[in-house]
Amino acid sequence: MKRQQYFLTADAIVFATTNEGTFVLLIERKNEPFKGKWAFPGGFLEEDETLLECSIRELYEETGLDLSGERPYLLGVYDKPGRDPRGRVITVSYLFVIPEKRPVQGGDDAHLARWFPLVNLPPLAFDHDDMMRDALAFCEKEGIL
Repeated sequence: MKRQQYFLTADAIVFATTNEGTFVLLIERKNEPFKGKWAFPGGFLEEDETLLECSIRELYEETGLDLSGERPYLLGVYDKPGRDPRGRVITVSYLFVIPEKRPVQGGDDAHLARWFPLVNLPPLAFDHDDMMRDALAFCEKEGIL
């Protein structure tokens, strides 16, 4: 049997609750795959970090938002074969809920970073629509938003 190579990534789903409603932070991808499409901030695990540290680092690199002092929820593991055209990529997704929209700007692999109202979301890259549904269901179940 041939051994398959696996890649680990971590994503950050960030909701901000304001008087204007609830918003989610997305990045416009700068590179393929899905160049120009919107996605959650995230990326590949480095050798010397945990998945949570990866999520926080990628969030900061791609948006300038530092949530290292915040306590996230572990949303889930996304491992469906074919979810990423680059190969077998397994993602651990973390959910952050903050009380306000903080300034963000695209950086690193993100062309743009922007807060979107939950009522007006663009199509999402990869399987991030599934992650969004799971995040909203989790928040409803836990009474978070």
